[in-house]
Amino acid sequence: MRRDMDLLRLLLLKLEALHDEAHSIYVYEYEELLIDGYTQDQVAYHLDLAVEAGLIDTGGSGVMNGFMFRRLTWEGHDFVDAVRDDDIWKKTRQGANAAGGFSLELLKDLAKGFIRKKISEHTGVEI
Repeated sequence: MRRDMDLLRLLLLKLEALHDEAHSIYVYEYEELLIDGYTQDQVAYHLDLAVEAGLIDTGGSGVMNGFMFRRLTWEGHDFVDAVRDDDIWKKTRQGANAAGGFSLELLKDLAKGFIRKKISEHTGVEI
Protein backbone atom coordinates (compact mmCIF):
# COMPACT_ATOMS: atom_id res chain seq x y z
CA MET A 1 0.00 0.00 0.00
CA ARG A 2 1.28 3.48 -0.83
CA ARG A 3 1.57 6.21 1.75
CA ASP A 4 -1.01 8.96 1.20
CA MET A 5 -0.11 12.23 2.90
CA ASP A 6 -3.58 13.67 2.27
CA LEU A 7 -5.10 10.82 4.25
CA LEU A 8 -2.51 11.16 7.01
CA ARG A 9 -3.30 14.88 7.34
CA LEU A 10 -7.06 14.27 7.42
CA LEU A 11 -6.73 11.54 10.06
CA LEU A 12 -4.60 13.70 12.34
CA LEU A 13 -7.01 16.62 12.00
CA LYS A 14 -9.92 14.29 12.78
CA LEU A 15 -8.24 12.80 15.85
CA GLU A 16 -7.35 16.26 17.11
CA ALA A 17 -11.00 17.34 16.77
CA LEU A 18 -12.39 14.19 18.42
CA HIS A 19 -10.07 14.30 21.41
CA ASP A 20 -11.15 16.72 24.12
CA GLU A 21 -10.03 15.27 27.46
CA ALA A 22 -6.48 15.20 28.77
CA HIS A 23 -5.13 11.92 30.14
CA SER A 24 -7.87 9.80 28.56
CA ILE A 25 -7.36 6.86 26.27
CA TYR A 26 -9.94 6.41 23.56
CA VAL A 27 -10.63 3.21 21.67
CA TYR A 28 -12.12 3.87 18.25
CA GLU A 29 -13.47 1.36 15.82
CA TYR A 30 -11.92 1.98 12.43
CA GLU A 31 -15.38 2.75 11.03
CA GLU A 32 -15.52 5.79 13.34
CA LEU A 33 -12.35 7.15 11.79
CA LEU A 34 -13.22 6.59 8.13
CA ILE A 35 -12.49 9.40 5.71
CA ASP A 36 -14.59 9.76 2.55
CA GLY A 37 -12.89 8.13 -0.42
CA TYR A 38 -10.67 5.83 1.65
CA THR A 39 -11.10 2.22 2.76
CA GLN A 40 -10.93 0.91 6.31
CA ASP A 41 -7.64 -0.83 5.45
CA GLN A 42 -6.14 2.43 4.19
CA VAL A 43 -7.22 4.22 7.37
CA ALA A 44 -5.80 1.48 9.62
CA TYR A 45 -2.52 1.42 7.69
CA HIS A 46 -2.08 5.19 7.90
CA LEU A 47 -2.88 5.25 11.60
CA ASP A 48 -0.12 2.67 12.08
CA LEU A 49 2.23 4.85 10.03
CA ALA A 50 1.36 7.87 12.19
CA VAL A 51 2.23 5.88 15.31
CA GLU A 52 5.52 4.71 13.75
CA ALA A 53 6.36 8.30 12.79
CA GLY A 54 5.85 9.45 16.37
CA LEU A 55 2.83 11.63 15.55
CA ILE A 56 0.38 9.72 17.75
CA ASP A 57 0.61 8.33 21.28
CA THR A 58 -1.66 5.31 21.57
CA GLY A 59 -1.27 4.97 25.31
CA GLY A 60 -0.71 1.23 25.12
CA SER A 61 -0.03 -1.78 22.98
CA GLY A 62 -3.30 -1.72 21.08
CA VAL A 63 -6.55 -3.60 20.82
CA MET A 64 -7.72 -6.37 18.52
CA ASN A 65 -10.46 -4.59 16.57
CA GLY A 66 -9.87 -0.89 16.77
CA PHE A 67 -7.43 1.89 17.41
CA MET A 68 -6.26 3.16 20.79
CA PHE A 69 -5.57 6.88 20.93
CA ARG A 70 -4.30 8.94 23.84
CA ARG A 71 -3.16 12.10 22.11
CA LEU A 72 -1.16 13.68 19.35
CA THR A 73 2.49 13.94 20.29
CA TRP A 74 4.41 17.21 20.16
CA GLU A 75 5.54 16.24 16.64
CA GLY A 76 1.96 15.41 15.72
CA HIS A 77 0.77 18.82 16.86
CA ASP A 78 3.63 20.51 14.99
CA PHE A 79 2.69 18.69 11.79
CA VAL A 80 -1.04 19.43 12.14
CA ASP A 81 -0.36 23.09 12.91
CA ALA A 82 1.87 23.36 9.85
CA VAL A 83 -0.67 21.81 7.44
CA ARG A 84 -4.01 22.78 9.01
CA ASP A 85 -4.82 25.58 6.54
CA ASP A 86 -6.23 24.14 3.28
CA ASP A 87 -4.49 26.77 1.13
CA ILE A 88 -1.13 26.14 2.81
CA TRP A 89 -1.64 22.39 2.37
CA LYS A 90 -2.46 22.80 -1.33
CA LYS A 91 0.70 24.86 -1.92
CA THR A 92 2.74 22.41 0.13
CA ARG A 93 1.54 19.44 -1.92
CA GLN A 94 2.14 21.29 -5.20
CA GLY A 95 5.67 22.21 -4.12
CA ALA A 96 6.47 18.69 -3.01
CA ASN A 97 5.08 17.17 -6.20
CA ALA A 98 7.06 19.63 -8.33
CA ALA A 99 10.22 18.50 -6.52
CA GLY A 100 9.43 14.91 -7.43
CA GLY A 101 9.16 13.47 -3.94
CA PHE A 102 8.70 14.24 -0.30
CA SER A 103 8.97 13.01 3.24
CA LEU A 104 6.99 13.93 6.32
CA GLU A 105 9.76 16.29 7.44
CA LEU A 106 9.99 17.92 4.02
CA LEU A 107 6.23 18.48 3.91
CA LYS A 108 6.27 20.01 7.38
CA ASP A 109 9.23 22.27 6.52
CA LEU A 110 7.65 23.33 3.24
CA ALA A 111 4.36 24.14 4.98
CA LYS A 112 6.23 26.16 7.61
CA GLY A 113 7.90 28.11 4.81
CA PHE A 114 4.51 29.00 3.31
CA ILE A 115 3.25 30.01 6.76
CA ARG A 116 6.31 32.25 7.27
CA LYS A 117 5.64 33.86 3.88
CA LYS A 118 1.98 34.42 4.78
CA ILE A 119 2.93 35.99 8.12
CA SER A 120 5.42 38.25 6.37
CA GLU A 121 2.81 39.36 3.82
CA HIS A 122 0.31 40.21 6.57
CA THR A 123 2.66 41.80 9.07
CA GLY A 124 5.73 42.92 7.15
CA VAL A 125 7.84 40.96 9.64
CA GLU A 126 10.34 38.51 8.17
CA ILE A 127 10.56 35.28 10.16
